[in-house]
Amino acid sequence: MAINIVLVEPEIPHNTGNIIRTCANTGAILHLVRPLGFSLDDKHLKRCGLDYWDIADIQYYDSFEELEDKHKGAKFFFSTINGQKNHTDVKYEDGCFLVFGKETKGLPKDLIEANMDTCIRIPMRGIEGARCLNLSNAVAIVVYEAMRQLDFDGLV
Repeated sequence: MAINIVLVEPEIPHNTGNIIRTCANTGAILHLVRPLGFSLDDKHLKRCGLDYWDIADIQYYDSFEELEDKHKGAKFFFSTINGQKNHTDVKYEDGCFLVFGKETKGLPKDLIEANMDTCIRIPMRGIEGARCLNLSNAVAIVVYEAMRQLDFDGLV
């Protein structure tokens, strides 16, 4: 059983490092779509990922289209504040892809518009100035909901 996490053009090394830890501890596969807003040699990225680099399965792509082409037929869910369904209202399946955008802008508008039926959101207070959750926190929330629905298969 594997859940796939996709980060489209992540910008902050700390977030990606924390997500690497989440992947290592859940068995999720991390897919990074370039361009990345940091070097893979970044000391902050390495520090946040600690020694999980050798445990986590990380794959790299030059575009989201490349990722889609490689994984034709897979189920994709797009995390966005514009989603019409809560992250708990959809049925996740083994091998599905959970897609997250860059920290400052989220997912590209055209990607959201082309996939509105599979866009999800994490409920939050609708207060002025509170745009969204930290990326690594959002990933953990959605991954663990998907894992819960799959009876935490492979976890102890």
